[in-house]
Amino acid sequence: MNTPNPHFQGSAALQADMRLKRLATAASMTVATILIITKVTAFLMTNSVSLLSSLMDSFFDLLASLVTLLGVIHAATPADEDHRYGHGKLEALAALAQAVFVVGSSLFLIVESARRFITPEAVRDAEVGVGVMLLSIILTGLLITFQKYVVRKTKSVAISADRLHYTGDLLMNAAVIAALLLAQYTGWSYFDPIFALLIAAVLLRGAWGILMSSSDILMDKELPEADRRKIEEIATSHPHVESIHDLRTRSTGNHIFIEFHVEMDGSMTLDRAHDITEELEKKLYAAFPKSEILMHQEPAGIDDHRLDHRIQTTETGGK
Repeated sequence: MNTPNPHFQGSAALQADMRLKRLATAASMTVATILIITKVTAFLMTNSVSLLSSLMDSFFDLLASLVTLLGVIHAATPADEDHRYGHGKLEALAALAQAVFVVGSSLFLIVESARRFITPEAVRDAEVGVGVMLLSIILTGLLITFQKYVVRKTKSVAISADRLHYTGDLLMNAAVIAALLLAQYTGWSYFDPIFALLIAAVLLRGAWGILMSSSDILMDKELPEADRRKIEEIATSHPHVESIHDLRTRSTGNHIFIEFHVEMDGSMTLDRAHDITEELEKKLYAAFPKSEILMHQEPAGIDDHRLDHRIQTTETGGK
């Protein structure tokens, strides 16, 4: 990286992103705390396992939001001597921790629902539970709207994971209301644990999505093919670039890292080759504002040991 990224190096935009992320996590924790207090009261009054499932989800929401806050704060720490790529993957680790929390709450719900099938318990004061769930729907809807705005502005994987399970909460809250009303007005106690099991299934599905997105970052998965093609098109559009190879990309959630070899006329001076790479960097920064770029210049046409060849050999089974 010869030229500092103007979108990246201590810019006001990055500071604004950080403020938005902190505000989003603070809002998430505030909503979760309010809902925990109200749902504890409602559960004690109704004895509903489906409402208990919602309470457990809110409890884990609070823990997950705390982990997200810590991840967001530390992920923004600049690169240092021991972490020269920065600390961006902490956001992915925070998202992974959220997935673990969600799985834990789902397993608890499955066990509690099974117990209620074996020993049915009647639901009491369903109106109280319905009122609490309506409050939960309103607060969760407002939070999701704000989180969606923050994700659009910052592309934060941790906030995106937080928004994902709060989005699932809306469906869960509606399911709890249905369970409470059906159990109360039909007298059939099994509606309550049935809906709790359905909620547990929704939670597990959401946890799987969070797990996949965070593991992609932690395992250095390549950027989407469309982005890779765009990088190649920008690089090879320069009149003095003959081709590129060994393109490697990865994301840490906050940042994108782009590396490739650029082939140019072998008779070109080193100074001119350096100038060309700086020109390429500026074009790539414009297209990928949160990127760090590393290019290796080499004469066009040389027969060298390439990552592209190794990957092609692996994909064809060594043939």
